[in-house]
Amino acid sequence: MSVLDEILAGAAEDLRERMDQTSLDDLKAQAARQHEALDPMPAFRGDGVSVIAEVKRASPSKGELAAIKDPAALAADYAAGGAAAISVLTEQRRFGGTLEDLRTVRANVDVPVLRKDFITTSYQLWEARAAGADMALLIVAALEQLALESLIERARSIGLTPLVEVHDEDEVDRAVDAGADLIGVNARNLKTLEIDRGTFERLSPRIPDGVVKVAESGVRGPHDVIEYAKFGAHVVLVGETLVRGDDPRASVADLVAAGAHPALQHRW
Repeated sequence: MSVLDEILAGAAEDLRERMDQTSLDDLKAQAARQHEALDPMPAFRGDGVSVIAEVKRASPSKGELAAIKDPAALAADYAAGGAAAISVLTEQRRFGGTLEDLRTVRANVDVPVLRKDFITTSYQLWEARAAGADMALLIVAALEQLALESLIERARSIGLTPLVEVHDEDEVDRAVDAGADLIGVNARNLKTLEIDRGTFERLSPRIPDGVVKVAESGVRGPHDVIEYAKFGAHVVLVGETLVRGDDPRASVADLVAAGAHPALQHRW
């Protein structure tokens, strides 16, 4: 069993417990009380490289990364540093996250918020919207094609922007066939947890023009933002580097400044 399979099994067990506690109708009622979802795509399609900054306590590969006592304050620092969106890990077993983290972040920032989790059902999309998310991660490797297509459609229908994550050529083709217009290339292999920064360079040309390309994992600093941009990245998603740093606001600002380099403008 791969690491991804283990995570999915745990996530499914936790999901069953939440479904026993909260009905789908209740989630829909909560979602209806939320403000209209924010659209990240205008910023992502703008000049330069946008930054999605992540609230991330732990990871399967590194264990505990940071004791984040106040995710709202961290997210506020990210936003003040210029992050175009905030990603919040909500998977609890391997990443130490919760939906409460997402709710508190949503209440304290004015930029789009991504629910990053192992989503395999429409119930989880409604959970995301009910907690105030504007975006939801869909991992191609975790989904059959019909399920992927259905979840992309459902996400959009309830106001969520789906970020569709891929790891290899076949998954890129599947994401494109499913109609994804925001594709994240994860440099981390979810089966081995190893990072290969060449993954984005290899897969980027396979993603059609007009689709927003997100480089996920492997961003250690401004130089990696510029390097990913050379191969077509419009957005970078950064977690570990930021939560382990001493000054998250300044760290995000440095990444944003790198993404605003004159050479990276007007790439659409």
